[in-house]
Amino acid sequence: MSILTPDRVRIHTGSATQEEALQEAAGLLVAAGAVTPAYLDAMRQREQTVSTYMGNGLAIPHGTNEAKNEILASALCVVRYDGGVDWAGDPATFVIGIAGRGDEHLEILSQIAILFSDEDDVARLTAAGSAEELYGMLAEVNG
Repeated sequence: MSILTPDRVRIHTGSATQEEALQEAAGLLVAAGAVTPAYLDAMRQREQTVSTYMGNGLAIPHGTNEAKNEILASALCVVRYDGGVDWAGDPATFVIGIAGRGDEHLEILSQIAILFSDEDDVARLTAAGSAEELYGMLAEVNG
């Protein structure tokens, strides 16, 4: 099973609140059969402890370690908000929801961190004209 599928890549022209972005990310992961609905609360709890904003316009919301039993399969979702998201004071454009079984989330996180550490790559991802094009660019993290 691919951890990222085209139906879990979205582009919004407008902005969203952090809560709306968390709900969308959790909803996509639930729809994928990757997590239970309780995972959203675990994502909220994680943000209360430490922000998942990573810099370069990227937030990677994921659940707390205590929520491991809410994860049914490893999956990713990628949502680009062209109007931005105020992520606890930081400007996020990309919200990448992650659910990782076992230690798989660490490998997924490192792949994404590498991709988003390169400003040229981030500019390319930001310029993608459609969700399909964005998915094609992200296929390299699909393993």
